[in-house]
Order: sequence, then structure tokens, then C-alpha cells
Amino acid sequence: MPAVNKDKFVIYQIFTRLFGNRNTTNKVYGTIEENGCGKFNDIDDTALAALKDFGVTHLWYTGVLEHATLTDYSQFGINPDHPLIVKGIAGSPYAVKDYYDVDPDLAVEVPNRMQEFENLVARTHSHDLKVIIDFIPNHVARQYQSDVRPEGVRDFGEDDDDTVDFSPSNNFYYIPNHDFVVPEGHKPPLPVTTPYHERPAKATGNDVFQAQPSQYDWYETVKLNYGVDYLNGRALHFDPVPSTWLKMRDILIYWTRKGVDGFRCDMAEMVPVEFWGWVIPEVKHENPAVIFIAEIYNPSEYRNYIESGKFDYLYDKVGLYNSLRRIVEGNGTAEDITRVWQQESGDFSEHMLRFLENHDEQRIASRYFAGNPWTALPAMVLSATLHTGPVMLYFGQELGVDPTEQEGFQGEDGRTTIFDYWGVPEFQQWVNGGRYDDALLTTEQKTLRSFYKDLNEFVLKNEAVYAGGFYDLQYVNAYGQSANYDKTIIYSYLRHTANQKLLFVYNFHESRTVETTIKIPQDAWANVLKLGKTGSYKLRPVFPVGMVQVQLRTADITSTGVGIELPPISAFVFEIVAK
Repeated sequence: MPAVNKDKFVIYQIFTRLFGNRNTTNKVYGTIEENGCGKFNDIDDTALAALKDFGVTHLWYTGVLEHATLTDYSQFGINPDHPLIVKGIAGSPYAVKDYYDVDPDLAVEVPNRMQEFENLVARTHSHDLKVIIDFIPNHVARQYQSDVRPEGVRDFGEDDDDTVDFSPSNNFYYIPNHDFVVPEGHKPPLPVTTPYHERPAKATGNDVFQAQPSQYDWYETVKLNYGVDYLNGRALHFDPVPSTWLKMRDILIYWTRKGVDGFRCDMAEMVPVEFWGWVIPEVKHENPAVIFIAEIYNPSEYRNYIESGKFDYLYDKVGLYNSLRRIVEGNGTAEDITRVWQQESGDFSEHMLRFLENHDEQRIASRYFAGNPWTALPAMVLSATLHTGPVMLYFGQELGVDPTEQEGFQGEDGRTTIFDYWGVPEFQQWVNGGRYDDALLTTEQKTLRSFYKDLNEFVLKNEAVYAGGFYDLQYVNAYGQSANYDKTIIYSYLRHTANQKLLFVYNFHESRTVETTIKIPQDAWANVLKLGKTGSYKLRPVFPVGMVQVQLRTADITSTGVGIELPPISAFVFEIVAK
């Protein structure tokens, strides 16, 4: 009986503002009229069908919630934001201005913006794809005000006592008797005609409890109070249930009822784990299938946020991403991968979400990372297949997006801007005026996208990958009798179920072809793979397509090993089958 695909799915992160934008002006700090902006409606049936065919299962629509911006929507009853507390022209999607509303930038008809989002959710579901949106629980925009909150809902801060720095019943932290002071060095892209006034000053989103944050702080946001008294030994006040907890639960249920299938929770570890352990079951009572993904960077807290916090999945940045990036850049060793699965992911590896790109990280193709989208392909295969947990791609990763110029507030740093209106040239080639096809792609882009499509399909269709066990072969090969197994650039492991046995072999070196010998210990062969001690088998190539079969005898693979030639930056997957 085949195993069940429980956790292995493919998330495709869409930065919604940029996805469907066909404008090619790309003026630094350009307005929405000058540079254009993608809309919910751009992600139409044609786009969704193409993404489904590409092999993704979940779409993370980034930047859906209404956030602070320098685009004026006052004619639609939305209060304008002060330029001294907004980053970029479009603004950060993580400076939420109204938890109950969607970004008006993304609507063709601003008054109809919520209906356009709901239509996108319905369209996405009609293609058998799941919808994930951001939930930003730690901080809000400095001028947060919900214009469309449901009747009877009290706004954040509406009932606060702002004469004290902390109260368990407050939604914000305050610096009493002090005005907020704009950071030195902040230069808004639009003229400032009036000063920004905030008294008393509120604590800044990245735990800065002073009236003037630095220009490098999250000064455009204010910290939310979950009952933790940071200035008095981080004393916890969770009984009675804090007001912020209740408000956030209602917000999550609000979006769940709109058909959202999952939440990527921004900086989840800056919010007490006790809140998550309380709120996630509350939301899952509404819909048990909703998934929660934590952005978290402290490996010592991984188990806590899974077991106590009830998260389904965690970012595996500090572990696998960082290790693979060092290898790709030529500064690391394949030995680090063993340490990751042993020390950081461990026995909860199925809860780890693996990736090589997202909106926070530098693009693979940029000069700040690999400088070449192909260099990271072995690392991507390993990210997708090391364990049974989900894998994520960032839009345009499959096309080799390479930001090479300043795009606005973010500057030129190898990332695609999240603060400004922009067109992504490589991605616009695939958008192709709304055709969403490869007609304008270069041969190299077509090949790269085809590789990612094949990888997506491979991880979803092979049960040893989506439901199988893991066995590391590094130790027996790197520290055994093999003289031609370079443990710094070669990595190998097994993935297995009763029905399928797969061997993965990698060469991470950018220019060196290696001829190596791969052995599987007799104990693993008999007791893990449960294969016979005698008989002939073959290594049938299953990824990538077109490799040559390797013939072997049991004695070969378990004693002398099987010789395999590995070209530079390569990943090979073989299925062990009887002849």
C-alpha cells in the first residue's frame, strides 16, 4: 500500500505587488503611476493554470494586508501615512495599517478591493491550489487604524492607558512624557510639509523601548504587547488572557473564514510561545486544515514552537539554508549538512520548511550570493529532498532573477525590492503580457525553469521523498576505506519506504568533476532498505532525466562500492531496483 503524502508540498511565494506588473519604466522611487503595480486580478486563470502545471501546491500571496504607503488613497476614506514613518514609496508590507483590510494597491477598483481578493482566493482554489497569506503579529504601522473592522471590534490601542510604559491590558508599549523622534539619517523620498507627531512615543517593532530608534531599526512600526513586561525582567502576564491575544485570534479567524488555508507568521519568535499554543488550536477549531508557518531564527526554540506553540512548520534558515549557502559560495563544507540534520532539525525534520530564496534573502543569481542560478541547483535538490517537510520557491527563482540596480529604499543589495513599485524584467518575460508562457524566455531560462518543474514533480510523486525515512551515507563513505570520496564537496544519503529505495549523490564543486565510490553499509542494506543479501540490482536513474543506468551486485554496493562520475555542481538520484 503506497504511503500518504502528508507534509511534502511546494510553496510558491508571490510578491503580489510585483507579480503581474507589466510596466517596464523602473524609475528609482517611482510612483505607482510611473512604475505600475500588479493586481489581484493579474493572477488570473491563465497564471494559476501555469503555476499548477509548474508543480506547486500552495501560493503564498505576500503583502496582502493593508499597510502604510506614500500612495494617497484618502479619496477612498483611507487616511494617508506620514512620509517620515514609511520606508519606500509603496511601503513595507510588514507595517500593517489595517488587519481587516487588503492593500488598495492590489485592486483594480479600490472600493471593491476585498471582493477582488476573495475572487482570487476562489480562483486559486478552483485550480486545486492552497492560499497562504502573511500574519504579522509582532508589530503594526505607527499610524495603525482599522477603517473597516467589523462592528463591535475595538481597535488596537483604543482602550490603552498611555500614561504607563506597560500594562497587561494595553495593546502597545509606551515611553510616557516623550515625543517620538524620527531617526537621524532617514530621508523620505517625498517632500515633508508637516512634522510627524506621536506623543507619548510608542516602542518600536524590533523591541526598541526608547523615543528615538535608529535608522536601522524597524522605526516604521510599533511593538504589540502580548503581556510581556520587557523592562521588568520580562515578567509574564497571561491571566486573564491579554487583550492583544483576543484581538489577534479574531483577526486570524476573520481571514480563515475568507478561505485562507494557511498563515506565514512573521517573526513568530518575537511573540510569546504561550500565545501561539493558545491561538493556533482556537483557529484550527474553525478549520482544522489551516497551517501555520513560523519565521523563526533561534534553533534552540524550534522544538518549543512546534510542541508548545503548535506550529506546523518552521523556517529552516539558520540550519540548512545558511549551511548550503556557505557551500554554494565556496566557504563551507558538505560535512555541515550532517550537523544540520543531527543538531538542528533532528527528529522533527518533517516540520522544517526548506528554501534558498524568499523576499528577505538575496537572489541566488545576484553577485551577493552565487552569481549564477545554476550553481545552487544541487543545494536546491537537497533542500527539496533531504526530509519529508515542505519546500518553497520565490517567484522568479526559476528564471534566474538578478537585481542589479537600486530599486528604491532597499538600494542595490541583491534582493528584489519589498518597499517600492517595480517591474522584475526576467519575470515580465514569463508574464508576457498576460500569456504566462515561455515564448519570450531565453534558452537558458527555459532550461532552468524546466529543471525546477521537474524537481517539483519529482518530490510530489516519489513516496520515498514525500513519506520516506532518511539514512545518511556520509559517515561510512567519508570516513571508511574510500580514498576518492571528498567529504567537503560530496554528499550522499538514502530515502526509503517499503515500496521505494532512492540513493542521492551530490557534487557541490563549481568546476571539478569527481569520480567517487558510493557504498551502502551491509546493515543499512539489510535492515534499513530490507534488501536481499544476494542477487543483482541496478541503480535506475530517476532524476534528472537521461542518466545512464549503473549495474551492481549486492557485494559491490555494500563492500567495494559503486563508482559514479559526478560532473561539477550536480545532483543525481537513483532508484535501487532488482534486475
